[in-house]
Amino acid sequence: MADFQHLFTAIDHVGVAVPDLEVAKSFYETAFGMRLVHEEVNEEQGVREAMMAVGDSGSCVQLLAPLTPESTIARFLDRSGPGVQQVAYRVEDVEAAGTVLRQRGMRLLYDAPRRGTGGSRVNFVHPKDAGGVLVELVEPPRHLAPGGESPPPLPDLR
Repeated sequence: MADFQHLFTAIDHVGVAVPDLEVAKSFYETAFGMRLVHEEVNEEQGVREAMMAVGDSGSCVQLLAPLTPESTIARFLDRSGPGVQQVAYRVEDVEAAGTVLRQRGMRLLYDAPRRGTGGSRVNFVHPKDAGGVLVELVEPPRHLAPGGESPPPLPDLR
């Protein structure tokens, strides 16, 4: 485990902070031909999110809108405006991947994984340890593990 060469199995999704989820969904459907494959509210993370499929690749764009002015996404929007907030990589085991990354000197935002989109388990690599990029680690829900249908991407939190 400590000598993982390939921690990631795929790009799960790219998280994009948006002020208005309905407007953003319409734009991604109309402009890019993407289709909505999952939508949910994640109270714990303070977001409404929509997963927009990138063709049949199994990857998505995750649109993230704040539930409250105090949420992480609201603060991101205030600081940076709408745009890419994170890149999420799919992993087979989020705890094992986190252990390897910590051994490599990286800080994770949470001591233990949290619930992500669609029942996934997630954690994040601190942007200061990843070249300024918030990196999300996404372990798909067990019922959608490799060999099954691609899991919906995870939530954007912090």
